[in-house]
Amino acid sequence: MNPDKSIFTHLSQALSQLIVGQETAVEQLLVALLSGGHVIIEGVPGTGKTLMVKLLAKLIGADFRRVQLTPDILPSDILGTNIFDLNSRNFTLKKGPIFTEILLADEINRTPPKTQAALLEAMAEQQVTLDGETLPLPELFWVIATQNPLEFEGTYPLPEAQLDRFLFKLHIDYPDPQAEKQMLLNVQKGFRAHRLDLLKVDAIARVEEIIAARGEMQQVKIEERVLDYLLALVQKSRQLPDLALGASPRATVAWLQTSKAQAWLSGRDFVTPDDIKAIAPPLLRHRFILKPEAQLDGVKIEGIIASLLKQVPVPR
Repeated sequence: MNPDKSIFTHLSQALSQLIVGQETAVEQLLVALLSGGHVIIEGVPGTGKTLMVKLLAKLIGADFRRVQLTPDILPSDILGTNIFDLNSRNFTLKKGPIFTEILLADEINRTPPKTQAALLEAMAEQQVTLDGETLPLPELFWVIATQNPLEFEGTYPLPEAQLDRFLFKLHIDYPDPQAEKQMLLNVQKGFRAHRLDLLKVDAIARVEEIIAARGEMQQVKIEERVLDYLLALVQKSRQLPDLALGASPRATVAWLQTSKAQAWLSGRDFVTPDDIKAIAPPLLRHRFILKPEAQLDGVKIEGIIASLLKQVPVPR
């Protein structure tokens, strides 16, 4: 199958019509979809995080499951469990919601570490092990987690090892006044965020096309001087005085993959330094860990990323 690049343009337009004022987040979400990497979406309540994911799943015709994570959720509530059938006197597997193509883990920082860790094998290896049996997950399998940045009581911050398994961390902020007015106009026309079925949203792409696009994206070339630029950025991040933790080797590979995705979506078959710079914020903001003294001084991760991009010379 030869994937049509225009489907991602159509997806972006369809998402932006209803998720107004979040064009940057929409574009970054599509880069992650093409790259096949999992995503954390962080934003205050009511900014359309869940709606964005549900709508995207409908637009590509993907199987979708949502898990509302709370402190009492157990790993078996996500993975599934073997249940003894009294009639057949055999154990039968009851699969959990993780056996889907798109899994929305809502408020992931509200569930304990044991349950958070239940996602690790699935995210890293695209499989689940239950009672010693390894079960494969769908080829598209994609985890999108949401979290609220303002609540700290009763939450469990994700450890660095699990954060590093997420490709991007997207920020959803308040829309500007014009975008918020458009939201009100959409409501006046009958839009209801909790009733997507009433909108009769038709799929404009198929899962097979997304998989095929991922294969074609791998053919994007990167010159050695541009690859050296990417490596220089990674090495520099590990030397910044305000950081206790810079970019990991997993982040290096992810940076290459997402740069190729960014280039492919821009209609090119080669990576430029601008592609590398464009996806630096969502790729690095959850991987960089500030030193305690830098936190006390009010240093911000976004500022560190901007400074990093200025310190490393761009190849000509």
